[in-house]
Amino acid sequence: MAACFLLRRVSANLTNSLPRALHPNAFSPARLCARTCFRRDLSLTPRFCTALRFTNKHEWVRVENGTGTVGISNFAQEALGDVVYCGLPDVGTKLSQSEEFGALESVKAVSDLYSPLTGEVTEINHALADNPGLVNKSCYQDGWLIKMTISIPKELDSLMDEAAYERYIKSIED
Repeated sequence: MAACFLLRRVSANLTNSLPRALHPNAFSPARLCARTCFRRDLSLTPRFCTALRFTNKHEWVRVENGTGTVGISNFAQEALGDVVYCGLPDVGTKLSQSEEFGALESVKAVSDLYSPLTGEVTEINHALADNPGLVNKSCYQDGWLIKMTISIPKELDSLMDEAAYERYIKSIED
């Protein structure tokens, strides 16, 4: 009797769900993305940060399609305190690796900025002129400083990945 009940229940569930599963749009990318288990978003999880490379001066760079986006690390923005002014270079400025390209002024101090790679500035973050605090609020996303072309891609090999940067921070804090 229990087996009959179970078979009827399974049969009823299959009868209702099988036509939906066989529908051509049942597993379309749009439907899969709508499900929470397939949703993707940008966050500061390790998966997101692994694309970043860091300098020993606490700048980071994320390279996509030959263009590097440059900012300062969370460690640096916390050490600086509230950023009140960003001095950034002009578009077209050619930079060498480790060359000074600007400065951040905070309520605590002024800190020079150094280029993580060799290249040419293609864009600056104009939002920082009106709201320099973006560096503090969102240093890895909205608080980026400059975008630049990458002239010597091999220079990326000399930069630290996230794990190496974390070890570096621990070594200087001790």
